[in-house]
Amino acid sequence: MNMTIVWLVLLIVMVVIELATMGLTTIWFAGGSLVATIAAACSAPIWLQVTLFFVVSLVLLWFTRPIAVKYFNKDRIRTNVEAMVGRQGVVTSEIDNVEGIGEVKIGGMEWTARTIMDGMKLPVGTVVIVRAVDGVKVIVQPK
Repeated sequence: MNMTIVWLVLLIVMVVIELATMGLTTIWFAGGSLVATIAAACSAPIWLQVTLFFVVSLVLLWFTRPIAVKYFNKDRIRTNVEAMVGRQGVVTSEIDNVEGIGEVKIGGMEWTARTIMDGMKLPVGTVVIVRAVDGVKVIVQPK
């Protein structure tokens, strides 16, 4: 079996899947397939072709995926719970992690709240910023 053809077919399949999904899922393996195709065309042993495929795919995945995800997701609109992080609210019921009490009002909605650090109490009227969401609770800190 001609391994150049096998790697070329794998390359084409990976590129087609990437074009169909546009989800940055297979482009890294297409790069590995390309290098393996070149190695096969140069009559490299199969073990070297497979090794090059995995090494190049993993290197591309490791070093370029974070950059690509950041670049492609820059216009992504955060929705639902993830949109809460960074928003401001006002404490409507004293927040005390030890007692397990506290509420804030954010954008007209009441949320159960906890402070980012245990032992910190926030009185009613304190302006806070949401730092995280844990289940149905927002984790806040004073502004």
